[in-house]
Amino acid sequence: MSYDVDAVRRDEFAWAADGETIYLNNASTGPLPQRTVDALAEWGRLRANPDRISQERQFGELTHARERIAALIGATPSEIALATNTSFGLNLAAFSLPLQEGDVVVSPEGEFPANVYPWMQAGRQRGIEHRLLRCDGGVLQADQLSEILNDDRVRVVALSWVQFSTGARADLRALGALCRERGVYFVVDAIQGLGPLMLDLHDVHVDILSCGAQKWLLSPWGTGFTYVRRELIDVLEPHDVSWMAVRGADDFSRLVDYDLAWRRDARRFEFVTLPFQDFAAMNASLELLEEIGPAEASAHACRLADMLVEWARSRADVELVTPCAPEQRAAIISIRPRDATRTSERLRQANVAHSVREGAIRLAPHWYNTSDEIERALDAFVG
Repeated sequence: MSYDVDAVRRDEFAWAADGETIYLNNASTGPLPQRTVDALAEWGRLRANPDRISQERQFGELTHARERIAALIGATPSEIALATNTSFGLNLAAFSLPLQEGDVVVSPEGEFPANVYPWMQAGRQRGIEHRLLRCDGGVLQADQLSEILNDDRVRVVALSWVQFSTGARADLRALGALCRERGVYFVVDAIQGLGPLMLDLHDVHVDILSCGAQKWLLSPWGTGFTYVRRELIDVLEPHDVSWMAVRGADDFSRLVDYDLAWRRDARRFEFVTLPFQDFAAMNASLELLEEIGPAEASAHACRLADMLVEWARSRADVELVTPCAPEQRAAIISIRPRDATRTSERLRQANVAHSVREGAIRLAPHWYNTSDEIERALDAFVG
């Protein structure tokens, strides 16, 4: 490990270093580093008198956010639209992709509702069909997709990179390559993968990727982004139109020179006004991730996940729901005990933050957690 996790905890997560909570619930909401809390406080102080905030600083935070996100995922800033949640990008896909009545969208069963309801509503309004596929382990495999794409009506594949309840991970590289080969749009919900996993969209084909930052990117609620592949930007028109989606919007002295000419980058999809203070805080969290190193952070989170997997595999009184193989999972580890309610209560009494999903205990360690915390959580798991 190239960073000192104990030092990071002392500086950025003092509550964790002090033992207040063993926080293994990053798949629900990630904690805020101290520098992020400080950034929110500073912007709150400035916002008390808005004249303290220059237009350059205000919109500069959004520029920095696009740059940081682009660097993290192997994209260009022009392909990044800032958004307040994952649902924004999924709705953009459902209502702006050039689909026709009778076209089919496929997703695995067990998707998080944010990646189901927009397609259901698009079915009502646009006449498309959304099919939920039964997949082994809940994960769509390339050979299954190849067969499905023999149906020419299938125009979109929409799925989660990492499944929210089981932690099972889709092979974006293989699935994206198939979609590109067959001329099918590939839409990805990345919120449970980005952070504990690395992503380079130079090498992985995705058309639209949406990700909230409030979980694994340890950022405030109301922050996130949507990536739109460069070649697709000019094809898509915004379904919901912001007044800053057009080319002349930066000149505030000529706002009534109306011209519905879209920006030439992904900002045409942004819905202003965005929460500037929250994106300034997101920048602080991403700055910390840059200092630690995304690869080092990912490796640490996955090592902690490995500990949970090996423990579950060694016991006869629990069922490991998450796939064993490291390449088939991220940092969500779901373990089904004989009595999830009683196990959850023991964990709460031991101050272990976790979730219960589909009858299993979901534990989600991250790069600020320690192996000692994992051991203590597992001690509490069995009482």
